[in-house]
Amino acid sequence: MDIKLFVNITSRAWALPILSSLHSGVAGRQAPLLAATGASRTAFAQSMDHLIQLGLLERNPGHGHPLRPEFRLTPLGKTVAALADRIRDVATEEDWPLLRRSWTLPVLTSLHRPSHFTEIKQQLPTITDRALSQSLKSMEARDWVCRSVDSAARPPRSIYSAVNTGGRISQVIAPDVVFA
Repeated sequence: MDIKLFVNITSRAWALPILSSLHSGVAGRQAPLLAATGASRTAFAQSMDHLIQLGLLERNPGHGHPLRPEFRLTPLGKTVAALADRIRDVATEEDWPLLRRSWTLPVLTSLHRPSHFTEIKQQLPTITDRALSQSLKSMEARDWVCRSVDSAARPPRSIYSAVNTGGRISQVIAPDVVFA
């Protein structure tokens, strides 16, 4: 999967929990998915529409009522859902609020090896400096990212590394996401 698709998927807070739930066998209807994810109806509906637009979900023809449709994963959706489920296996329930933020997972993907701020930004061309800085700070506060200073460089530069839960998540995602 390319990084642009991954960034687009993670732009909706509930997309990965929905995909993971479908992969793990939760029925593809609204009520079971809402119960499994804990999303609000509005956020859930927006995430479902987003996943359909990305071609990861589709209505299951011949199943469900028109007002209560049933959904299924597309072939691409199955691949992404398997990745989402591997992330869910590594993370705890306490980790999901941070994982649902737009840039957390793409930034962790770029930290599969220690990197400078500018290297991370080059791998994620659509991220702003502010969004990257906030994402790194929030992950550093959770002890998912370690910031150290490369004092041998002139001027000294920060190096970011994924550690603990962030490191485990980074190792799960990195092999499946390709930077173009």
